[in-house]
Amino acid sequence: MDVPPQALWEVIEGIGGDNGWYSFPLAWSVRGWLDRLVGGVGLRRGRRDRDRLRVGDSLDFWRVEELVPGRLLRLRAEMRLPGLAWLELGVEATPQGTARYRQLALFQPRGLAGQLYWWSVAPFHSVVFGGMARNIAGKARQTAAAGRGDGPEFRPAGRD
Repeated sequence: MDVPPQALWEVIEGIGGDNGWYSFPLAWSVRGWLDRLVGGVGLRRGRRDRDRLRVGDSLDFWRVEELVPGRLLRLRAEMRLPGLAWLELGVEATPQGTARYRQLALFQPRGLAGQLYWWSVAPFHSVVFGGMARNIAGKARQTAAAGRGDGPEFRPAGRD
């Protein structure tokens, strides 16, 4: 990706709440509504802070499980599911000073219900998560073009 890592990280850390999930808002809304219908938290929680996250924050129907500033955001699903789910969004800095985006959705099914759930939603995931990756990249390009996301405050974890 032809943007500085900080521009990409700014978009990743700003995901959810009023900022949205960068793909198919209707699909995310329906998933939140279905979650509330079965007694889950739905999308109503939003974010604690519009721009910054910290470990333990609720983020719609996710919880920030791990946060390595500038590099990794791991979210654990708190929606009602027949299993456990995580969403990881990450930034890798290239030797050229640009960013590489990483996105991983993980699901650990519980029993037959978990297997059935996974296979029933799998066809939608490639569309939703593919669109999410494209739109996050596009937003990062906009952020970089606006002159944000390349400030001196950025230092990827593990670098001196």
